[in-house]
Amino acid sequence: MALASSVARSGRGPRNLLQFLRLVGQLKRVQRTGWVYRNVERPESVSDHMYRMAIMALVTKDDHLNKDRCVRLALVHDMAECIVGDIAPADNVPKEEKHRREEAAMKQLTQLLSVDLGKELYELWEEYETQSTAEAKFVKQLDQCEMILQASEYEDLENRPGRLQEFYDSTAGKFSHPEIVQLVSELEAERNASITAATGEPHS
Repeated sequence: MALASSVARSGRGPRNLLQFLRLVGQLKRVQRTGWVYRNVERPESVSDHMYRMAIMALVTKDDHLNKDRCVRLALVHDMAECIVGDIAPADNVPKEEKHRREEAAMKQLTQLLSVDLGKELYELWEEYETQSTAEAKFVKQLDQCEMILQASEYEDLENRPGRLQEFYDSTAGKFSHPEIVQLVSELEAERNASITAATGEPHS
């Protein structure tokens, strides 16, 4: 009986962990919907996106942020999409319904883990959703920044400068963290130079 109680506290067993890992592994195959809708060749997966976000969090120089928590938030924030898929604004799913689906998915996922670990992952997801901490706000800006960096890379790969302008437009006014502002400024300068070189006209 004591052994059973110990197992219950420490985890839900290898079968449930394997199921959890298989579900999360689906993120490798869930393509980012925004790129699919724009007919981008070989669109990235959700896990591609989260991985670079986690790296961006890892290399931040901001000592006022809990870097470890930022990395964890980046790795968890889109985890529910392994079950519900990547719901994009163009899908016209109300925000409340999107949240409901993702909340149910996170509960399904975290129930496969030990109580403590499941609680930690669920609370990380909830922290990001509610934007309740400085770390969550920072990672939200990383999410937007990573998206436009990816847009720029797709434009370069297709040799079609400026094609994905709507993604840049959607982030207007959303960056406030100094490091991210500097990164976005450099990205936009490089992108604008590419557009000018291709069109012969300065890009505003």
